[in-house]
Amino acid sequence: MSHLENASVAIIGGGIGGLAAALAFSRFGAGVTVYEQADALTEVGAGIQITPNGGRVLAALGLAGQLDAFSLRAQAVQPRDGLTGRAIARFDLKDQTPPYRFFHRAALIDLLATSCRQAGVTVHLGARVDAVTTDGTVRTGQGDHAHALVVGADGLHSVARGLLNGQGAPFFTGQVAWRGIVAASDVPPVANIWMAPGKHVVTYPLKGGLLNVVAVQERTDWAAEGWHHDDAPANLQAAFADTCAELKTLIGQVETPKLWGLFRHPVAQHWHRDRLAILGDAAHPTLPFLAQGANLALEDAWTLAACCAAAPLAEALPAYQAKRAQRVARAIAAANANAKNYHLDGLQRRIAHAGLRTLGTLAPNAFLKRLSWLYDHDVTGSFR
Repeated sequence: MSHLENASVAIIGGGIGGLAAALAFSRFGAGVTVYEQADALTEVGAGIQITPNGGRVLAALGLAGQLDAFSLRAQAVQPRDGLTGRAIARFDLKDQTPPYRFFHRAALIDLLATSCRQAGVTVHLGARVDAVTTDGTVRTGQGDHAHALVVGADGLHSVARGLLNGQGAPFFTGQVAWRGIVAASDVPPVANIWMAPGKHVVTYPLKGGLLNVVAVQERTDWAAEGWHHDDAPANLQAAFADTCAELKTLIGQVETPKLWGLFRHPVAQHWHRDRLAILGDAAHPTLPFLAQGANLALEDAWTLAACCAAAPLAEALPAYQAKRAQRVARAIAAANANAKNYHLDGLQRRIAHAGLRTLGTLAPNAFLKRLSWLYDHDVTGSFR
């Protein structure tokens, strides 16, 4: 019997990690309430890559049969020279099981939200959480709400993380990023990584004839953290004015770029106390250079719910952190390394590109083998 049977669980935050946790806890028998401060469960234009490790969680949540309607199956990842436009190598993704996918974030949010409501999850919109306590209390403008467990899936500025760990001090990485979506029909489902000295761009298609664009530049002046700061298209274009014609054309089509500064946060030391736990960015923010932020949040969501179903909270919450901490630290370190590898210059750049060409020609499967620790991992296997 599940230790969650009829237990009241509160999820703070209606993003990908929060909704996945709500659905997972519901699948394990809990009564779940989501508190989301926004008035609607929406996400402005942005793409997201769901790698096989995250896809296994979506399948375990019962969503496998619906994913093709909401996403594209990726065929390959292709590093390219951002100055010349030439492909350096191509690494096949077609045989990944489950498939490597490109989602619009709004589509994945919609799928998870619909599934939560069908599972009986209560979703409170416009419900800003002012405070939480470790005894399971959530305080909103409508008063205090008692729960057997509160899960903070409330992102970088998590009220739950602050209670458990105090207010941390993130530091600016010396990089900013723009994101945008442009119209693009008949684009093959390939993730292109356009690498140039001190900068790079990632592009891949989405359902509905769209192309997701994320452009990163090293610079000394910083932009505010968060994804929703408008910037002038001319600033984005100027930052990549020395790149190849194809890339400049793509960037020139971004009409409403969003700019944000990339900050590094430490992994939280404490992920839980008494009746409170955190997951995803609230526990371990990561830079967007390994496409793992949402995937790690999906893994957290399943692991936390499964641990709580298998044992009392006093055992389940420490087990959850123990299962996750080392893995997320490794993923974050790999993402940090990519931040440097994409931006090489001079001799280092020529050597790195030659190595990628050799790898793509002589050992094309080596790329995925190097990531097998990440993509082949299955957090759901020991709980089914």
